[in-house]
Formats: sequence, C-alpha cells, structure tokens
Amino acid sequence: MTDDRPSRIDPADEAAIQAQLDRRPRGVDSIGHRCPCGNPDVVTTEPRLPNGTPFPTTFYLTCPRAASRIGTLEGSGVMKEMQARLATDEELAAAYRSAHERYLEARAEVGERAGLDVPEIEGISAGGMPTRVKCLHVLAGQSLAMGRGVNPLGDEVLDALGEWWAPGPCVSVDLPDSGE
Repeated sequence: MTDDRPSRIDPADEAAIQAQLDRRPRGVDSIGHRCPCGNPDVVTTEPRLPNGTPFPTTFYLTCPRAASRIGTLEGSGVMKEMQARLATDEELAAAYRSAHERYLEARAEVGERAGLDVPEIEGISAGGMPTRVKCLHVLAGQSLAMGRGVNPLGDEVLDALGEWWAPGPCVSVDLPDSGE
C-alpha cells in the first residue's frame, strides 16, 4: 500500500521534507518543529504508516544537517555515558521516565486524531526510553517538538549540536507556480 492520502501539510513543507529525506514522507501528521531557517526539522508521524507498519517514532528528525551532527555525536560514545548516568542519577532517570510518558501521550493523541489503534507498540516509546539510550535522533526530535525541559537527554543533545542551521537552510525547494 502506498501513501495516497492527501497531505495534511503545506505542499512547500512536504517538498522540503522530501528533499531532506530523499524520499516521499510517509504518515506525516503535522510539522513537529520548524528550524530557525524556516524549514521543518521534525515531523510528527502517525503511529501506523500507510502500508500498515507500526511506527513508534512519533517525532521524526528530518533535517539532514542536524541528523549528521547527531550521528557524529552518537559515534563519540556519548550514549554509553548517558546510559551510565541513568543508572546512577535518580533525578535524571525520573525525568527520562517522564519524557517517555509524555512521548506516549503525544503518540496517543496523534493516533486518536488519525483514527489509529496500534496495540503492537503500546507502552513502547522510542530512542530506548525509559531505561536505555539507543537513538539520539529521537531524543533530539522530542526536545525540539515538545520543547526544552521535557527530555533532559534530548536537551543535552541539542546543546551539543550547536547552531546546525547557521549556514542556512539544509534544502531549498522551488515549487511550480500553481497559476493562482
């Protein structure tokens, strides 16, 4: 099955996301966050893709520049350090569990809006939450979409990235004139 449903987002945003991902976006509910450059950098994704696949990554990072910097950060071993801190810092662990709960609540809202029930991923958020650190892209996506203060490790990732948008937009898209 392909995603033949009409898009719920502006055609310019859809084109930018397609250019960022180098593929057509799937199951997009809305723009989760907009980069200071103006492009979307996080999309809020439905919990079931149009082809029927359960998709727990509600806040999907689309900016290739931010994603690349996060990949470099992941390669530096920071996830092991974060994981170790979760085991010894009760306050951090509690805040991370809270971020997991907020993630699940947000996904439930998106699923409800879309009329989707996805029992296969019930209780599962993303990025390793609530007890592991598995994907910094997800944690950063949540911090961008839900705001700072929701996911402490996502906030740390954003702090480590610096101003990825400073050189300008990661993609530029010119849409054909609709003639209106």
